[in-house]
Amino acid sequence: MKNKILIIAAHPDDEVLGCGGTIAKYAKAGDKVYCLILNKGKEARSGKKKFSIRKEQSILQEEAERSAKILGIAEMFFENFPDQKYDAVPLLNIIKAIEKIKEEIKPNIIFTHYAEDLNLDHRITFQAVLTACRPLKQETVKRIYSFEIPSSSEWGIPKRKNYFVPNVFEDILDTFPVKVKALESYKSELREYPHPRSAKGIEIVARRWGLVAGKKFVEAFELVREIKN
Repeated sequence: MKNKILIIAAHPDDEVLGCGGTIAKYAKAGDKVYCLILNKGKEARSGKKKFSIRKEQSILQEEAERSAKILGIAEMFFENFPDQKYDAVPLLNIIKAIEKIKEEIKPNIIFTHYAEDLNLDHRITFQAVLTACRPLKQETVKRIYSFEIPSSSEWGIPKRKNYFVPNVFEDILDTFPVKVKALESYKSELREYPHPRSAKGIEIVARRWGLVAGKKFVEAFELVREIKN
């Protein structure tokens, strides 16, 4: 049986940075991959001169949809929770937004943010996902994975309790070029090396986890929960 996979990301481009190679790999294998992005982005930068939030968000959404086609995502869903202000929203609102899409798709696998990221929106997204996927009798989600986001997961002060320690390693040798192409679709978000959110930056990350797993290019995940029949 083919998998139904739902990626739940706080911001546009998180899905590519966190698991773009894995998305492309699963989609190529015939699995159905969907993506929910909880924020349309750019709001936190809206204080800049000559900045039109609606125009910038429209551009970013077009980039996200273009990137999704490259990765093989079947359908994209967008919410508009306030950028970098998820703590100003009742958690229940975010949970219900996730539950709505989850009920529509009925995924068996979810990929989302790491619980201890520096970025607050990422941390709250993880909390909302875990709550929305309570292991009740009728729950379809059997596996939940956390991904890292370059420029967020590694920029906090490392402590044992908040350090990303992956235990699942996905070989993305064949789909790493697809991940790079998808990231390059996000022209408004792409940065120049040595910023982690650059083409060279994600290559270094993929090679670093490759060294851990004995592969060339790898995406690393923490298995949060697995329920076996």
